[in-house]
Amino acid sequence: MKKGSAKAVPAGKRTAAEKLQYVKKNWQLYVFFLLPALLLTIIFKYVPMGGVLIAFEDYNVIDGVFGSKWVGLEYFRRFLASPDFMNYLVNTLKLSIYGLLWGFPIPIILALLLNQIRKAGIRKKIQLLIYAPNFISVIVLCGMVRMFLSPVGPMNKLIGSDANWMTMPSAFRTIYIASGIWQTAGWASIMYTAALANASKDLEEAAVVDGANILQQIWYVQLPAIKNIIVIQFILQAGNIMSIGFEKAYALQTDMNLPASEILSTYVYRIGLLNGDYGYSTAVGLFNSVINVILLIFVNWVVKKLNDGEGL
Repeated sequence: MKKGSAKAVPAGKRTAAEKLQYVKKNWQLYVFFLLPALLLTIIFKYVPMGGVLIAFEDYNVIDGVFGSKWVGLEYFRRFLASPDFMNYLVNTLKLSIYGLLWGFPIPIILALLLNQIRKAGIRKKIQLLIYAPNFISVIVLCGMVRMFLSPVGPMNKLIGSDANWMTMPSAFRTIYIASGIWQTAGWASIMYTAALANASKDLEEAAVVDGANILQQIWYVQLPAIKNIIVIQFILQAGNIMSIGFEKAYALQTDMNLPASEILSTYVYRIGLLNGDYGYSTAVGLFNSVINVILLIFVNWVVKKLNDGEGL
């Protein structure tokens, strides 16, 4: 460097004005790196939204989206007037709400329990065991559930019964929710475990010195450290109440448990792909998505009211 020339200022020590000036000067570089991601998002996320028009048309594959006859809200009226509408809606809501109520606290409890294990070696082995089910595919999991609950399966041998649990509508929700918790709770606890690792050690030590027991340490020190993550996760999960995974519900369905297992997503699959009624199935799917958005906004509003204005 020549004598008298200014030294380059490290990026971390630049002021906001200097950073803005740098971005303006090198905008081509930012556009170059952002353009591929932006194009992929537009092509695969926004362009397909045009298919929503099918919900308002008597869709014909030959005529296409823009050539099919317009029917307006006919499919929505047909779905809302259907005698099965309330059954499918209630089944979807029950699976989601019960799954949220039973499944949401489990990862938090697991993270708090893991945080109490001080020996790193033991904690890692336990984490390996509870994370492993997440890597089992949904279809394989459903096959395992069917084998486990079959009339000659381990469950019936254990309790001395020959019941076929998969044909019982009353047992479907318990099977669906319990298997989901077993598969995903361990993996979902990762973010809470990471947040607890950043909790103030000084506060924990001060609580111990003041004579706080384990439950008091959890309530006054550890839970406040993960409060924001809990709130965000609850809002996101509550906002997706209507978005139950199609694959698992469909894979666990039998002709006998349909009264409890037929939900909106499986109904859309059956009407749209199996029966070829694309317009009607798209209308049902759009109805499902709109309810999801409304729930997300409502839950976020409620949480803000209860959490001193903090939400998403």
